Amino acid sequence: MAKVNNQSSMDVPELVWVERVSRLLDSKFSIPGTHIRFGLDPIFGLLPVAGDLSTMLISLILIYTMYKHGASGKLAAKMILNVLVDAVLGSIPIVGMFFDVYYKANIRNVRLLKGYYEDGKYRGSATGVVISIFLVTIIIVAMLIYLAWLLVDYLIGLIA
Repeated sequence: MAKVNNQSSMDVPELVWVERVSRLLDSKFSIPGTHIRFGLDPIFGLLPVAGDLSTMLISLILIYTMYKHGASGKLAAKMILNVLVDAVLGSIPIVGMFFDVYYKANIRNVRLLKGYYEDGKYRGSATGVVISIFLVTIIIVAMLIYLAWLLVDYLIGLIA
C-alpha cells in the first residue's frame, strides 16, 4: 500500500488496530518505579505451550494484516522471523518470560512497517531471508538431534 496524499501508513484503520494490539501484547503495562514495560505476551507465556502458541497466532494475524495492506514479502519474512525468535526463545520456562518482556517482537514489527512506509526500506523479494531462515532451522534441528543422540548414548551408558 503506497502513501496517498501524504497520508501516514498508520492512519489506515486496520494498521492502527495492528499497532494497538502490538502494544497490548508487548508494552501495555509497566512495573511501578521502573522503566520496564510488558504486555500480555509474557503473561500468556506462563501457560505452557498454549500461551506461546496463542500469542504467536495473534502475531501472525498481525503480520498477515500488514501484508494485506501492502507490506512487501521481504518485510513480512523479517516480521515472521521476529515472531519465530520470540516464540522459540519465549517458550523456555522462566527465561522465556524475561525474554518476552525485553524482545517485544510485535513492537519491532510495527517499527519495521513504519520504516517500510516512511523510509522506503525492506522492499523486494524475500528469497534471501526465507533461505536464511530455512538454513538456520536445519542447523538448529540438526543440533537438537545430535544433542538428543548424545543424551540417549549417555543414558544407555549408565544402564549398561
